[in-house]
Amino acid sequence: MTELVDRVGPVLIFLICITIVAEIADRAGVFEVAGHWAARVARGRKLVLWLIVVLLSCLATTVLSLDTTAVLLTPVVITMARQARISPLPFALTTVWLANTASLLLPVSNLTNLLALHGFSRWGGFSSYLSVAWRPALTAMVATTAVIAALHGRSLVGRYAAPPAPETGDPVLLRVAGAVCLLLGPVFVTGVTPAIPAAVAAAILAVTLWMRDRGGIREVAVPWRMVIGVSVLFVVVDLLGSHGLNALIADLVGRGHGLTDLVRVAGVGAVGANLVNNLPAYLAAESAAGDSAQRLMALLIGVNAGPVVTLWGSLATLLWRSRCERAGLRIPLRRFTIESLLVAIAAVGAATVVLALV
Repeated sequence: MTELVDRVGPVLIFLICITIVAEIADRAGVFEVAGHWAARVARGRKLVLWLIVVLLSCLATTVLSLDTTAVLLTPVVITMARQARISPLPFALTTVWLANTASLLLPVSNLTNLLALHGFSRWGGFSSYLSVAWRPALTAMVATTAVIAALHGRSLVGRYAAPPAPETGDPVLLRVAGAVCLLLGPVFVTGVTPAIPAAVAAAILAVTLWMRDRGGIREVAVPWRMVIGVSVLFVVVDLLGSHGLNALIADLVGRGHGLTDLVRVAGVGAVGANLVNNLPAYLAAESAAGDSAQRLMALLIGVNAGPVVTLWGSLATLLWRSRCERAGLRIPLRRFTIESLLVAIAAVGAATVVLALV
């Protein structure tokens, strides 16, 4: 249990702090300004605007985690699309799919990556993680983008009228929040424990908000329920692991390192994540797949890029649907499931093949 606390503690600290950063950045108008900038840069071309949303989704997911993309970028792109009189559907789907499939590149991109970083410490830590992750990570992003283009390309043809500039509040808070978000990316890439820069960033933004608007600091939502839920999941899976679950998963994932074996590991991870959730699915299979960096990355491909088929596969997808409903955008569940299955197959399959070729 002590080892579990040592591993989970920094992960939960990161989750709390990066959520605070995202909440204050949203309050400052960083994401609205980014959305308006994207609409202006695209110069009325729908396809170019969508490609910019793809880029923003990948960057936000990679640097600020998949939950940031799902929670904060989704309402921005929906509003942006409606202001430009474009169908918001492909833009909303882009954020949720890339929030999951683009969450492989850095440890901070997904809580599962932060947990896996402990395992990668046996092979060199952050540098080892990055050397194994960057090729399948970029492949998953490209594969997802290609599937979206194939499914929704027709609605992305044509032009639109540029929307008006958004009204922003405190310019000082906006500048500080924008600078902090931009600096986090390079800092995370250095390999320092992600919880440390996330905590510093959250402190800077909290102090700035308190100085500029003391009442506003009380409105920043700290994800205590999420933290409690994640903690319970960790404890439950740890207990089940010692009562037969680890042995069962070991039989399912096998022991080899060839393409077929890696596809097997990724497939078990993806199916398990869609059945229960990506966090317990990763924890349940970690010991069986953690005998090499390549197999551990195959598991991450499955539990990160795979859980887009069911709404509960990842917390980001649940949060995304909630944001869509608040914005008045309803997506038929049957259509979402079928299209998400295609995305999962393409992203997981392509990324695993590239991983096996390294």
